[in-house]
Amino acid sequence: MREIKFRAWHKKEQRYLPIMEIHAFNWYVRTYDDKYRAPEFELEQFTGLYDKNGKEIYEDDIVKLHVVILSPDDKVGFIEYSPKFGYCINFGKAIARQEYWAASDKHTIEVIGNIHENKELLEKKQ
Repeated sequence: MREIKFRAWHKKEQRYLPIMEIHAFNWYVRTYDDKYRAPEFELEQFTGLYDKNGKEIYEDDIVKLHVVILSPDDKVGFIEYSPKFGYCINFGKAIARQEYWAASDKHTIEVIGNIHENKELLEKKQ
């Protein structure tokens, strides 16, 4: 069973919050020094997967996918959840399903940023 973890992006302060508690009934995130209501933040869930360097992969992470066979160029996209396919890498005009990139030794994936702090990484490639 995978570990259920989240991180919270504070929209106004433009930073990740150190989560102590997520309260679903009243829908807020509590940190060490404050409480934030749902409209103030975005929750991003841990996928249960790690990149080639052992870094946790979360929704909204920007990743670089290297396919060993038949692909001279690395592809850059971001992680998003699809109810139909699970966690996917969104490349703009195409997606790679989790079953493709997470279950093969012929691929390497590396977290290179996130869509909040490093959006320019996506703009270069799409």
